[in-house]
Amino acid sequence: MTRMIFVNLPVTDLARATAFYQAIGFTKNDMFSNEQASGMVWSDTIHVMLLDHAFYGTFTDKTIIDARTQTGVLLCLTFDSRAAVDDIHRRARAAGGHETRAIEDQGFMYGGAFDDPDGHGWETVWMDPAAAQDGPPDMLDTGGRHAG
Repeated sequence: MTRMIFVNLPVTDLARATAFYQAIGFTKNDMFSNEQASGMVWSDTIHVMLLDHAFYGTFTDKTIIDARTQTGVLLCLTFDSRAAVDDIHRRARAAGGHETRAIEDQGFMYGGAFDDPDGHGWETVWMDPAAAQDGPPDMLDTGGRHAG
């Protein structure tokens, strides 16, 4: 079986969250969606499950954080071009997301960050294939940030 990742995110308004993720390029998988959850597909191996708070709470005894004021995870999506990074940032803003870090061009790496309407943070990155292959002097020296 192919290894996959399913990121589960608690959301306050399932319809709004589903519309946001569709607007930025995810596809809704109706087989894994109902009135409590939307299964959203980024790629064959990366899926995001949007779960309303009540349903999310059935999977954990922990308190659900308010991702607008607290952080628990940083998620990063990679892209094939700078234009694709620009496009998802534009779509995220248009769909109600909030850009938390403007796109920066660091030569070998290009990206920024945005939050979805519930405050879940997504980093974006395009990396120069030659730089990734050769390994620049210090790929982690990006002003305290890293490439995902």
